[in-house]
Amino acid sequence: METIFAPSTGTPPAAIAIVRISGSAALTAARALVGDLPAPREARVRTIRDPESGDHLDRAIVLVFPGPASATGEDLVELHLHGGRAVVAAVEASLSAQPGLRRAEPGEFTRRALGNGRIDLAEAEGLSDLLTAETELQRRAALAMADGVLSRRIAGWRAALLDLAAQIEASLDFADEADVPPALLGDIRERASSVAAEMAAALAAPTVERLRDGVRVVLAGPPNSGKSTLLNALSRRDAAIVSPIAGTTRDRIEVSVGREGIPFVLTDTAGLRDTTDDAIEQIGIARADEAIAGADIVLWLGDDAPPAPHMLWLHARADLPGRGQPREGPIVSVSAQRGETVEALWEIIANHASVLIPKPGDVALNSRQAGHCSMAFDALGDIDCADELVVADALRRANAALARITGDVGVEAMLDAMFGKFCIGK
Repeated sequence: METIFAPSTGTPPAAIAIVRISGSAALTAARALVGDLPAPREARVRTIRDPESGDHLDRAIVLVFPGPASATGEDLVELHLHGGRAVVAAVEASLSAQPGLRRAEPGEFTRRALGNGRIDLAEAEGLSDLLTAETELQRRAALAMADGVLSRRIAGWRAALLDLAAQIEASLDFADEADVPPALLGDIRERASSVAAEMAAALAAPTVERLRDGVRVVLAGPPNSGKSTLLNALSRRDAAIVSPIAGTTRDRIEVSVGREGIPFVLTDTAGLRDTTDDAIEQIGIARADEAIAGADIVLWLGDDAPPAPHMLWLHARADLPGRGQPREGPIVSVSAQRGETVEALWEIIANHASVLIPKPGDVALNSRQAGHCSMAFDALGDIDCADELVVADALRRANAALARITGDVGVEAMLDAMFGKFCIGK
């Protein structure tokens, strides 16, 4: 494979810029720039010169990581440069001029780590999520995945299933040998059912997409019920136009908000009413209905009871004259002018959201992983059969589905799309 290089830090200017070189020619390329290389994993200052002109490019810290014990599984060199644009550009130009070297594609360093067995696919997906994490819970979930928490769980399931498969395969292949006992189908079913129960628990838990995409909170109600005002109060910024004129909001307005490590997407919608002759308002109402249908939590701001029992009924604009706390109905009075009522509403929203997102420390599957885990779980449903051949095939199919989670088989089709989302130097 070609030797690749790229900055692994942010866009210059910066205090430090780290340029990574990975591949079979990494050590040769580094020697051409700095001369004598330091001992492996020892940081030393070296003068960097252009191999052709001899021009002094920078004074930098050089680190050498011989393969396969490196981040990529290949020979890897890091050049810790001064982070000016001209410095980085000059070093990259010198590297580009060397034969067999080229600039890395997005995610190529991590893809080589995957190909060389330094990480598996689940860990690579965790790393991808870690790079885009914006909230504390996203960071925790992604870090657990990148550190191999899910991979170790999958390895445990696979080891158990492979042990059961070995028993039944031995019974099938050597049934006439005196020293090989017949497969104890009852014991195999019991142990496989235990693994299936763990899979079912993982599948029942919220997926990691909940943390990435956010909990969708939709504000709904009739026109001029205070939805836009409340959206601004919840998001603490003027995201929506507020007007005493009914029907001001014609389209959905979405605002992303992070609260206590949980990402939320707040959506203001057009006021709902039974009839209107305004064609644009009709479109707005249709889009409001779509938002409500796709919501995780719906806040209903109407004075009449909400159209669905799962909606959270609010008594909005509670600060206005004549709008004291009603005797029954709404769960809480809220006023955008009274911060304590907005905070009380946030507590209610957070309590409802807590069951929709993965809990800290739990193994959270993404949709791809959940799909393969579901296939493995379904395969184990066939172990109740009395035919040993059917049981053996069920164990084989379950193991193959689990292997696809960590990338041991059948994942080439999705690698380009995933690593294309990485930055160049990762």
